[in-house]
Amino acid sequence: MKDIMTIFKNRNYTLLFFSSFTSQMGSIIGISAFMLYLLNRFSDQPFYATMAELMYSLPTLFVFFLVGVFADRMDRQKVAAYSDFICVLLSVGLIAAIYIDWMPLIFLLLFLRSAVSKFFHPAQSSIIQGILTKDEYTVAAGLNQMTSSLFMLFGNAIGIFIYWNFGIQGAIIFDSVTYLLSGLLILACKMSEEIRLPNGKIHWRDITVSSIFGDFKEGLKYILNKKILVYLIIGFFVFGIVNGGLSVMPTYILKYKIAPETYEQVLIYMGIVFGSSVMIGSILASIIAKKIKLYQMLIIGLFLSAIFIGVTGFATTVFMFLALNVAIGLSLPILNIAIGGWLPRIVDPKMMGRVQGWINPIMMLSQSITLGVIMVTFQKSLTIEGLFILVSSCIFAVGLFFTIVLPKHGKEGYQEEAPVELESKSV
Repeated sequence: MKDIMTIFKNRNYTLLFFSSFTSQMGSIIGISAFMLYLLNRFSDQPFYATMAELMYSLPTLFVFFLVGVFADRMDRQKVAAYSDFICVLLSVGLIAAIYIDWMPLIFLLLFLRSAVSKFFHPAQSSIIQGILTKDEYTVAAGLNQMTSSLFMLFGNAIGIFIYWNFGIQGAIIFDSVTYLLSGLLILACKMSEEIRLPNGKIHWRDITVSSIFGDFKEGLKYILNKKILVYLIIGFFVFGIVNGGLSVMPTYILKYKIAPETYEQVLIYMGIVFGSSVMIGSILASIIAKKIKLYQMLIIGLFLSAIFIGVTGFATTVFMFLALNVAIGLSLPILNIAIGGWLPRIVDPKMMGRVQGWINPIMMLSQSITLGVIMVTFQKSLTIEGLFILVSSCIFAVGLFFTIVLPKHGKEGYQEEAPVELESKSV
């Protein structure tokens, strides 16, 4: 608790934390409401709901070579804030598209809004790395995980409540307000030029196609020169498969197997149960992080998550489904806090945007492929049990891989790399 109070004394971190909170909250509520909207309107065609999820992940593959370069070369504060403001304008357009009921335009605007939002995280996370000390990274990762648990706890429930009472357009209006608030909070930060522009001032006219790909290539070279980053990115590819599956699996198993008549209400209960479990798990994982090495936490979290997700596919009652969600909720923070606390320790702050510029598209590539496979095969050749087994197997395989390769690099970010990281910090 003392560490948390200390980190919030940093005004810039507090503003950035609540900026991320509002932005993510609106996004989750909007996604939840939109999935229900499509499932209700196209009840016999679940591929529409999967298509909507695909519109949230696929855009990364079209902007991945830009997001990291913008975060490292342009003013990080403006990149993060303007991405929020542009999302507000696209949300207004989405409301109009839903009003005229033109599905191609709806999916196009979802695609564009998601593409613009991808510029937010690399810029925002790079700023946070610049304003915190090395010892505060794990604390920040724990706070991020606890925030995610709040979204899980209330996000789906609020999204469903808003959809029931105000419709899909009301949910998108709420979404727009949160994006606007997020952007204003970022602009309220007062940071040195060294944090906002760690690589020096550059005019947007100086960013050419050749310079963009040159920076992108430099990011790849940096990753390939650090084996630990190569290993982690292999893991991120599989995490994308997991994210793709988990984005639709709970809704599908409830609607098409366990509770077809009451799945919307059960989704609310699941949000409360799962969110509460993740919150408790976040507290426990933050304590565990002080007792064992982060790579050991990562491996433990992978194996536990794999087991519980696999078993969930065979749940036959709502009670069994919710009980297994408790177990998953307790195990996922162990995994997420380990990665969130370790990655900033081993990446030079001047390269964080370009490293994120590789991690995000790799995750979204596998996530998009997964959603595409689900869209084509679900209820045809892939059963709901098979879907859970597939995701579980991928997590378990990464756990085995990391068990073999990570112990050799367990000290990175603690001893060997520490002097370099401290010299390159921009605070």
